[in-house]
Amino acid sequence: FKSVTFEDSLFKNCVFEDITSLNTYFRNCTFVNTAFYNTDLEQYKFVDSELINCTFFHTRTGCQISFDDDYSAYWIYFVNFLGTLAVLPGNIVSALLMDRIGRLTMLG
Repeated sequence: FKSVTFEDSLFKNCVFEDITSLNTYFRNCTFVNTAFYNTDLEQYKFVDSELINCTFFHTRTGCQISFDDDYSAYWIYFVNFLGTLAVLPGNIVSALLMDRIGRLTMLG
């Protein structure tokens, strides 16, 4: 789940398995006989929810990277642009060498 909010929902006899969530919350939900196995759903994600006979197995911490914090689309594109610029001199040199010494020699 990336950014899902469940409101006023009933989960009965459910199994949540191998779930990683980011900004996912359960508001005013009821969980009855529900098992959480290998999830990163922690107590603060259950806002005003009622857990009846629920078990948590192998709780883990998930990847909590969100682009709202320190990462923005600008930096992702900028780093990608710098990587492309790093390859540019090699492309220019190989194009010039290909014209000078020939394609078959370049392959060799």
